[in-house]
Amino acid sequence: MSSKKVTAIDIPSDTNPQEYEDEHVHAVYEQIASHFSSTRYKPWPIIAKFLSSIPPGYIGLDSGTGNGKYLPSPGPSSPMIGLDRSRNLLQIARYAGSQSTVDSSSAPTTINEVVQADVLNECWRAGVFDYAISIATMHHLTTNERRKTAVQRLIQAVSPVHGRALIYVWAIEQDEFSKRAIPDRGPARGIAGRDVFIPWVLAIQKRKGRGHTTKKDHDTVEATMETESTEEPSKVFNRYYHMFSNGELHELTTTAAQELGLAIGNESGASADQGVEIVQCGWESSNYYIEIRRWQR
Repeated sequence: MSSKKVTAIDIPSDTNPQEYEDEHVHAVYEQIASHFSSTRYKPWPIIAKFLSSIPPGYIGLDSGTGNGKYLPSPGPSSPMIGLDRSRNLLQIARYAGSQSTVDSSSAPTTINEVVQADVLNECWRAGVFDYAISIATMHHLTTNERRKTAVQRLIQAVSPVHGRALIYVWAIEQDEFSKRAIPDRGPARGIAGRDVFIPWVLAIQKRKGRGHTTKKDHDTVEATMETESTEEPSKVFNRYYHMFSNGELHELTTTAAQELGLAIGNESGASADQGVEIVQCGWESSNYYIEIRRWQR
């Protein structure tokens, strides 16, 4: 199995993080939205289990919803609102779970609630949601401070009494099925991750017959189009990622909560009035994840 050309990068200290993300994250997803969406359709097991445990009547937030593949779950009795920066992905997310699409002439069976905004924005009244997820989003933020702020926005968005949240980010440690070869930059200092560019390749091939899109894997799509006279070169879009190291997501989450004045641990025996319990934290299929629960006396 061939590996992906993952490039290690060093972001200059004087770089404007918002402008960098606009160029190397947001602009890219606007261009690859439809092809990206065609590769994102299967829920990861721990996420599916988390969503299936949500009580009926709870209202959720999918922060960084992408194509909205999680919005139809866990169902109409526990709906989620999707938030994302990409307008093109949100157009797809609105119809996630529906038999029709944004381009279909038939009436959609489902229209999801979506909001165009940044995960760093204070978009919501504090504690308005019962649960929240942030899947494969925070690794697109270029500084530790911005990633910490994104965690805090998620903590603030859920109920201080019973709010739950699940976060997933890509890991340096990839499994045997991954085609991403993360560059080794020597011994890591502490638990710092690595900043990389990961390519998304759109190959336009000269071929007779009906045009179609072939899904190669989660990060490479070949779009095959009918053409008689020209053959366009492959387009490569480099997306910025911060690949998390072991323990980094846990430290990021606990620090974010503590800076909000929240105790870490369960309420049993705690002297604080409110806090965050780490329900589970681990690695799954080349990702690190953490589930938290808020509590208040």
